[in-house]
Amino acid sequence: MDQSSPQSRNETRPVIVFDLDGTLIDTAPDLLAALDHCLALADLPPADQRAIHRYLGLGARVMIEKAFAAANRRIGEQESAALLAAFLEHYTENIPGRSRPYPGVLEAMDRFSGAGYTLAICTNKHEARALRLMSALGLAPRFAAICGADTFAWRKPDPRHLTATIERAGGDPARALMIGDSRTDIDTARAAGLPVVAVDFGYTDEHVSAFNPTRVISHFDELTLDMAQDLLAMPA
Repeated sequence: MDQSSPQSRNETRPVIVFDLDGTLIDTAPDLLAALDHCLALADLPPADQRAIHRYLGLGARVMIEKAFAAANRRIGEQESAALLAAFLEHYTENIPGRSRPYPGVLEAMDRFSGAGYTLAICTNKHEARALRLMSALGLAPRFAAICGADTFAWRKPDPRHLTATIERAGGDPARALMIGDSRTDIDTARAAGLPVVAVDFGYTDEHVSAFNPTRVISHFDELTLDMAQDLLAMPA
């Protein structure tokens, strides 16, 4: 076997774990469409997309609350619960909608799979929706594990969500790295003792460099095999 292969140093295939929304797939158009559907039910105008974009990674409930606040209208617990259900129903029924992989994602997956890496997803999206999205896009078979917020008894930023995902993919957390777009992803990886590469085009209210990831990239072309091997060689 070629000595440059990551498998030549360890029988366990190294694992690259990706976050989903805002990292692998740009789901913003469909999340915003679901939000506007909820706002219409509440007799509110569509959200300011530029203003709400920074909250996409915080979940549907936060998006709804921020949109209500921007409209200077209070939202009660009962209305919030009803609109959250409407959001999730609209979003789920329209998967994949206009959601698409980010530029360079497919090439990066080919690059790493071809070099002997295992791919996995660790997301705070519910597992069924994550599987539905990735299946609708024809990408699910590329991943050894797709684990969501309800797959285990814990979720990001609990590091066990990440380490359990790696183990379900047949890997070893000592031979893995995380790719994400938010503070939650970075905090999760750091708590698990993993290197983390942050993309700077995702869904976050601050630039990801503020959260001290191991590396920052602006395009998946920058996620090279050399970078991954250097990160895997770093001490925990």
